[in-house]
Amino acid sequence: MLDFTTDQWVIVMLVFVLGLLVGGFLFSGGGRKWKHRYNAEVDRRRELETTHSAREKEWREQDALRAAALRDAERNRTVAAAPVVATGDPRDVNNDGVVTPAEKPVGFVDRILGRDRDGDGVKDSADRDPDDSTRA
Repeated sequence: MLDFTTDQWVIVMLVFVLGLLVGGFLFSGGGRKWKHRYNAEVDRRRELETTHSAREKEWREQDALRAAALRDAERNRTVAAAPVVATGDPRDVNNDGVVTPAEKPVGFVDRILGRDRDGDGVKDSADRDPDDSTRA
């Protein structure tokens, strides 16, 4: 074990006393300061929470009003834009309830692709006779 000389013990004691003095000076009067700062922070937090809760009530109320306005606008839009219900198919010219091939219009794509130009529901390539060359 190491044996300290008297000079070394004096140095250790002086360092200890110096530490006590420096610590005492650093923390002197600080007891009231940190409590005051802590209490001020707690009060500020409480104030912010009450302000936020009041604002949150306003925000929720505004959101509810905004949602109700959107629902009303959507309801008014659907009522105003409600289609008039026809009694039958608009392609049914004579209103007999059956759309005949003569009443069925041929679409642009059908004409381009050559599908069911006569409107009988059968693809035109199936209508053709394979050995009939005069039919185009």
